[in-house]
Amino acid sequence: VLQNLSQTPVLRELLKEAKMPGTTVKIESPELCMLCCFSFKQEPQLIKLDQPGPLTLAMHQFVTEMQETKKGVVTPKELFAQVCKKAIRFKGYQQQDSHELLRYLLDGMRTEE
Repeated sequence: VLQNLSQTPVLRELLKEAKMPGTTVKIESPELCMLCCFSFKQEPQLIKLDQPGPLTLAMHQFVTEMQETKKGVVTPKELFAQVCKKAIRFKGYQQQDSHELLRYLLDGMRTEE
């Protein structure tokens, strides 16, 4: 899940911009527009960002480390710690479904908006 998220260009750009509080980001996705009906024009969304929370900052740090080609093994220790604070079910390193991690991670970042 984390490898896939780190390769999502829109998420990488949003995380880069989210690091700077008070920024207004414009979200427009040409991929989504191609899926829409031709008669429906999708308008870009403008979102004003507040101070990023600890989970968002940890995700930014992780994605940045994943993009560094010189870095060997990347361990998401801080990101995992922040996820565990939002969803204590992940503490203890027990087996969890990847879709649960994805849900808690994205919901956690969304609530930090």
